[in-house]
Amino acid sequence: MSKPNVVLVLVDDMGYGDFGVFNDGLTQTPSLDHLADESLCLTQHYAGSCVCAPSRASLMTGRYPHRTGAIDTLEGRGLDRLALGERTMGDMFHAAGYATGLVGKWHLGALDPRYHPNSRGFDEFCGFRGGWQDYYEWRLDQNRSMMASDGRYLTDVFTQQACSFIERHKHEPFFLHLTYNAPHFPLQAPEEDIAPFAENGELTGGVKALYGMIRRMDAGVGQLLEKLDKHGLAHNTIFMFTSDNGPQFGGQGDMCTTRFNCQFNGAKGNVYEGGIRVPMLMRWPDGLPTAGQIDEMVHFMDWLPTLADATGCCVPEANPIDGCDVLPVLRGEAGKVCDRRFWQWNRYTPLVQTNAAFRDGDWKLLRPSIRESMWLAEEDMRVDRALKYEPETITDITRDPEPEREIPAPAPPQLYNIAQDPLEQTDLAQSDPERTARMLGQLETWFSQVDGDRRSIDDRW
Repeated sequence: MSKPNVVLVLVDDMGYGDFGVFNDGLTQTPSLDHLADESLCLTQHYAGSCVCAPSRASLMTGRYPHRTGAIDTLEGRGLDRLALGERTMGDMFHAAGYATGLVGKWHLGALDPRYHPNSRGFDEFCGFRGGWQDYYEWRLDQNRSMMASDGRYLTDVFTQQACSFIERHKHEPFFLHLTYNAPHFPLQAPEEDIAPFAENGELTGGVKALYGMIRRMDAGVGQLLEKLDKHGLAHNTIFMFTSDNGPQFGGQGDMCTTRFNCQFNGAKGNVYEGGIRVPMLMRWPDGLPTAGQIDEMVHFMDWLPTLADATGCCVPEANPIDGCDVLPVLRGEAGKVCDRRFWQWNRYTPLVQTNAAFRDGDWKLLRPSIRESMWLAEEDMRVDRALKYEPETITDITRDPEPEREIPAPAPPQLYNIAQDPLEQTDLAQSDPERTARMLGQLETWFSQVDGDRRSIDDRW
């Protein structure tokens, strides 16, 4: 059998509750619903972080994001940059003779050609390197040349570029990483895609726009699947669909985006289940069961070694991998997953006492977010917006010291049994102080190790 192709679709800020198959048809996602019928559905699948860039770094490298240098979303400060010593999934497939393409959002380094996707294992790139783009007034990088908006809706542009990549490489093994920015801010969708939700008085205008964005993206996934079918590639293509973190909740009044997410606690930006547990649909007719449910815990870091096993590629040797190969588990064979995983994120320099979690089997220790650790300076927000609408005004990352903040004492840690309480409703920390103390110590030990790796990286400067 020839080498399987790999299509890894990563969307932005989408939760389980955004799929029609999981929300009783509240949204319109016929392509994804059909894909779910033909795929393995992972019920305990975790992103690498509760926000974009660190999560993507974990997926691309098989390592905890702290080790990679990609610790925050602020490309204007270089805090999203994937350290130059890291090797990506693109590097792995390129070394194995695959044609490699990235279409969509990168968010692992801007403002420096060394961090460009074409320098990180991707033969072809069409997309943007920062955290978001306007869906109509976009500016895209196509293999280091800029292209201005021609009026098309950005999701459609990415779908067309992805289909074109498949068309060009249909006679050779390929790795396509399609990273839709939908349904990330700004909330923009064609009117015909918002219209089906217009009469639902229980939805805010913000949620209607989000559902319209998802509807359009779902149609794009359908086009991609049709392209694979047309060329007889579907059976030997590993097709994966997931999200970089949980859904974005919040906003004011009619633009509030808080919505159904299967009752999971939390959302994007925090390490409760709603922020880090994300969908994964995986279809490979020639190599996996045609449908079913995988309940074992699988993490973004596991996909690099798993795909290496599935395709016969060699795992990059540059750095130790934190993920594990879960292909035997996916095939229903004797296999083991890693049952210990960690998460932590805050603005600027990482702090273990805020927004951190440790999953050990069924148990999850959580350190709640400290509000002051999430504060973002107005100047950094200004630079972030300028990079999207006035990129010519920003030529380098901000090298000023990070803003001074006074971080208060943390709240007590929380403890949950996820098997019995997946919605994190009952904090068991006080009733099991021994386990709480032990897991807290393990979390702090992990953090000191990965943060030590982060501090050893000097190529950002």
